[in-house]
Amino acid sequence: MKKMSLIILIAISGISVSAQTYRGQKQMSPEDKLNEKYCTGLFKSAHGTIFDIQKEPSASGYQNILDWLQGRVAGLQIYTYRNGTRVPYIRGNQATIFVDEMQMDARLFSSMPFNDIAMIKVIKTPFAGSFGNKSAIAIYTIETEDEE
Repeated sequence: MKKMSLIILIAISGISVSAQTYRGQKQMSPEDKLNEKYCTGLFKSAHGTIFDIQKEPSASGYQNILDWLQGRVAGLQIYTYRNGTRVPYIRGNQATIFVDEMQMDARLFSSMPFNDIAMIKVIKTPFAGSFGNKSAIAIYTIETEDEE
């Protein structure tokens, strides 16, 4: 009889725990928090891979953030043009680069220091915010209150 009441007690407590999680008390992942903090509009709703650069010690060893991303994002290849410009291609199509949600030319982007970057969001699917619905790499710089 004691075993039966113990099993019923465990079953009841298990139901109450699952009911609490069902009520919408979802925990946000660190990536979701970054997306919420930095992204707006189309960039917030677009699904992509998010990298927290401030928590990536290996990022500072690279000369260009695109070189660091290569090998971490499936389908991403970096091509170097004759003039030295590094251009990202995702799944065979040139990706659009955005810095703080403003489109940037790849030539200007190559000199951006790692210490200024807070987050990167790689959007592999066609992105409505880029000309021609290309894939996109959105880079967000550190906000002033983040610098300490």
